[in-house]
Amino acid sequence: MTPWRRSRADHRADRGARDQRGAAVVDFVLVSLVLVPLFLGIMQVALVMHVRTTLASAAAEGARYAATVDRGPDDGVARTRSEIAEALSAKYAAGVEAHEDMVEGQRMVVVEVTADVPPLGLWGPGLRVHVVGHGVEESVEEAP
Repeated sequence: MTPWRRSRADHRADRGARDQRGAAVVDFVLVSLVLVPLFLGIMQVALVMHVRTTLASAAAEGARYAATVDRGPDDGVARTRSEIAEALSAKYAAGVEAHEDMVEGQRMVVVEVTADVPPLGLWGPGLRVHVVGHGVEESVEEAP
């Protein structure tokens, strides 16, 4: 019986397989370097848009509430802060202001909200968001 001998082709095939070991780890790291920042960026944009939309809705609700009969800008500020605290967090409700204004001959209540959205990852600046809500003041007209 002759001992089993490997051909040169078999030796080359084994060496090629050995050269591929660890390649999956390197590929994963290279792909992760691109995908992780991209994913975090998309999540940051989603967070900012969610906070901005929620603040705009709360400002509009506060302005409409303040514009009703027997209510004023202070009531609108309180309502806006309540809406923001309920939907997001009370820390976003610190920069709420309201005042009355005239627009095209109509008395309006204007509610402005300014808040800082923190960065999602470990780096990057926060983003300041400023939204405005308007409400046309109701008035009681007396019958002639």
